[in-house]
Amino acid sequence: MNPENSRRTALKNIVAGTAALGVSAALPALALDSETNATRALKGNVNHSVCRWCFGGVDLDTLCIEAKKIGIKAIDLVGPNDWATLKKHGLDSSLCNGAELNLDDGWNDTKFHAQLIKNYSEMIPKVAAAGYKQLICFSGRRRGKDNETGWKNCVEGLKQVLPIAEKHNVILVMELLNSKVDHKDYQCDNTPWGVELCKRLGSEHFKLLYDIYHMQIDEGNVISTIRNNHQYISHYHTAGVPGRNELDETQELNYPAIIKAIVATGFKGYLAQEFLPKKQDKFQSLKEAVNICDV
Repeated sequence: MNPENSRRTALKNIVAGTAALGVSAALPALALDSETNATRALKGNVNHSVCRWCFGGVDLDTLCIEAKKIGIKAIDLVGPNDWATLKKHGLDSSLCNGAELNLDDGWNDTKFHAQLIKNYSEMIPKVAAAGYKQLICFSGRRRGKDNETGWKNCVEGLKQVLPIAEKHNVILVMELLNSKVDHKDYQCDNTPWGVELCKRLGSEHFKLLYDIYHMQIDEGNVISTIRNNHQYISHYHTAGVPGRNELDETQELNYPAIIKAIVATGFKGYLAQEFLPKKQDKFQSLKEAVNICDV
């Protein structure tokens, strides 16, 4: 028998045997090496996750099964209706959703505050009761508002729900989205704007989602920005630039260097893959992305 085939068979037998004994968690997560197509252990320096919506054509059970094979620990951007499925598969909900109105109508506009306050006041305890830690939120579109008005309105609204988040030990996480390509007129479209909001709120229960794809488009200088502002960031998303596709040689970002910089800050949260796979084998693309980011 080919030695490489023997090694693969041995690894499969080990994993199957330990799973039957109920001790699979004691083993390191396994991933598929994109170059050799051989199973290898993840290094354990990064907590890997994947965004649900990027694999919307796949049922959630299948996504969970395939994600676990790769070594992914959590599914990102999942609401209460799907938490039971994640728990069934032993996966975390790394960043919950379901309280936001949409990406356009957010905390920077007082006319949405009443509904947002109601939604988040109800959702935060649910997140905590399920054992999860983070809930996403959005600034919303500018619609002619200057920076100061946006900050003032966000502070006014968020301060009404932050005590609930603090009580339940849940972090509200505002996403940084680009306004050049994907989300025209979005206000929280750069790190300094988001950091200023964090400073004004002054709570460890309000942080930023630094989306590497979005911030490469709107501001660049990714590694220095992360190093200088990591204390305000509790979550990261990935995708290739340009195009929001695979993290491969067709795009401009050096993901191993970026993830090494994140790890060097002492970050212990989740890094979620949020790219749209172009290849026919979507899970092979996901495996390769995890391997690229597993520094």
